[in-house]
Amino acid sequence: MSSGPEIHSVQTKHGEIAIRTNGAERGIPLVLLPRFRATMDDWDPAFIKSLSRDQQVVRFDNPGVGLSRGSSLNSIKSMASVAAEVILQVAPRHADVLGWSLGGAVAQQLALDYPHLLRRMILVGATPGAIAEGPRQQPRVATVLAKQENDEQDFLYLFYPETEAAVSCGRTSIRRIANQPYRSPGVSALAFMEQVQAFKRWPGILHRARELKLPILVVAGAQDIVAPAYCSFVLSQQVPDAKFIVYPDSGHASLFQHAEEFIEDATRFLEA
Repeated sequence: MSSGPEIHSVQTKHGEIAIRTNGAERGIPLVLLPRFRATMDDWDPAFIKSLSRDQQVVRFDNPGVGLSRGSSLNSIKSMASVAAEVILQVAPRHADVLGWSLGGAVAQQLALDYPHLLRRMILVGATPGAIAEGPRQQPRVATVLAKQENDEQDFLYLFYPETEAAVSCGRTSIRRIANQPYRSPGVSALAFMEQVQAFKRWPGILHRARELKLPILVVAGAQDIVAPAYCSFVLSQQVPDAKFIVYPDSGHASLFQHAEEFIEDATRFLEA
């Protein structure tokens, strides 16, 4: 495994899982579940540094992704089971979870299948599955995502609105991520395609949303073209104990673009 801050591994039924931790080992850890085609090193390091200032933050690579061993997974339910195994090994009682994009789907499934492991949950740029009405994902999104590799312009298109402030913030964040000296290997084409298939086959949780009894913070970017904010709104309306926040002039990476505000909102929610 590569050298880098606070990295170790845990054994699961799907193989050896690589984990990075930041922050002091006290209180309830916050476990991060990443977006499509991402490793544990595709979180903005400045965001991680601020988020872990007062709590332990745990990131990991799914099987067959980045520094983790085993075969890549092709179902959301399997990804949720891996997250549950990680939580059982890193949390003394239970954990809080932050799921972004694909990670939001995994977090929702995790909350349904292993409710005893979670205390609170934050969902960013997430959808509860297929929604019949409302705005659709822009057609170009799938084309850009399907590229063998995404460059800076692709990431800017997918994650940030085309305003001067958003693009400037996006460029800075993308370059911080890319310039980390200890980055995990990228997600393979096979692993990415299995992630796509996993999401396509996922039935979603709208029909079971009332079963999610834990407090949930649902966060959306007003100009998100990957997961339109309406999807997050629908989810927030179906869950018994949810708070919904929309950040202006922001897209799929609203948590990085509005990092300071997001961390304040998240911290307030987790400490409530």
